[in-house]
Amino acid sequence: MLKNIDAVIFDLDGTLVDSMWMWESIDVEYLQRFGIAMPMDLQKSIEGKSFSETASYFKDRFQLPDSLDQIKSYWNQMAWDKYASEVPLKEGVRDLLVYLKEHHIPAGIATSNSKELVELVIKKHQIEDYFLSIRTSCEVAKGKPSPDIFLLVAQDLNVLPSRCLVFEDVIHGVMAGKNANMKVCAVYDKHSEKDLDMKVKLADYYVNTIKEVLEDSI
Repeated sequence: MLKNIDAVIFDLDGTLVDSMWMWESIDVEYLQRFGIAMPMDLQKSIEGKSFSETASYFKDRFQLPDSLDQIKSYWNQMAWDKYASEVPLKEGVRDLLVYLKEHHIPAGIATSNSKELVELVIKKHQIEDYFLSIRTSCEVAKGKPSPDIFLLVAQDLNVLPSRCLVFEDVIHGVMAGKNANMKVCAVYDKHSEKDLDMKVKLADYYVNTIKEVLEDSI
């Protein structure tokens, strides 16, 4: 799948790092502050939304007294320690990043997370030097499944969208990559296991781990 591509764009959570598990617990804990039980449909409702879009969704849906900045600040604080000490890189990620750099294939990150947390993650795992573009959905008009974030990273990398390969773990992310006219490889993540069949159907490729990408390319 690395043939005939000029750049690789990665989602962050659930793709580069094993972190999706913690966001549901953060949502539960945050809503408990206001005596609100987390609805069963919440995770699906916010999938793909940017950090700012998610904060706005929470405020509107649950009529929260916190401002948007307060909501985002609280989430950043809650997630900080977990990212710093409990969130590992997913299997094969570092080796693939090294391979891309050695073969002069530029890489970027297109994430719905906050800028502060993205910077924490890449510095903690010492992978910042592998990426020539790091963008969040807060920097574009619409979050995933809109193609905006992927098109912005492709522009940064000076590569045609059709020559990009995207790695994504959730349906809205896969759709965003396809909407950007890019090749998309869906990546297994336990958090989105229930959507596996749909991810495989929508994507051009599917892997259980990033490690398989390198094994297929060598």
